[in-house]
Amino acid sequence: MAKKLKTYETSLGFFDLAIAAPSMKAALEAWGADSNLFHQGAARQSENPNIIAATMAAPGVVLKRPVGSNGPFKEQAELPTDLAGDRGSKTSDRKSQGRNAQKPSRRGNDEATDGKVALAFEKEHNRRARERAKEEAALEKEPERRQHAIDKAQGALDAARRKHEEKVAGIRAELEALEKESRAEGARWEKEMTRLQAALRRARG
Repeated sequence: MAKKLKTYETSLGFFDLAIAAPSMKAALEAWGADSNLFHQGAARQSENPNIIAATMAAPGVVLKRPVGSNGPFKEQAELPTDLAGDRGSKTSDRKSQGRNAQKPSRRGNDEATDGKVALAFEKEHNRRARERAKEEAALEKEPERRQHAIDKAQGALDAARRKHEEKVAGIRAELEALEKESRAEGARWEKEMTRLQAALRRARG
């Protein structure tokens, strides 16, 4: 049976984060936290019905809002407009929220609803896992892809070099043949010229 989800809150960087997850561990994993924020007192289970409703509508999705604000949590949030604002007011706002927050409605006791929400969380969790696996596979294939591109470029260079060398060799062979023909023609002409000059001298008497 799917585990009932709970809503957890924390603050990381410029944003407050909230998520509906089956456990604190699952929430930390979704937030990408590298330490246990719950043990450090930086994260907690939410009792704010508005935040719970928002996260239960998108289980497994990390919702955000500008840090220190009281606005609604959304999947995409703007950066805080006052990054140098008084953090003390943020703390007092949260305390005020805690005092004024109502307990979650009894919809959490509806097993059918809990089951649907938990299944939606599992679906989102699996989607993120597939995306991570796809990214990791792409990173693993990157060296192979780069090597393939290098081999292809090297092969093209080698083929072009061989073609060039073949052309140069052909030109050299043609030049050697022409040089040989030129020498042969020079020798023939020397003999012919010598014979014709001798005939000319005889004719002149």
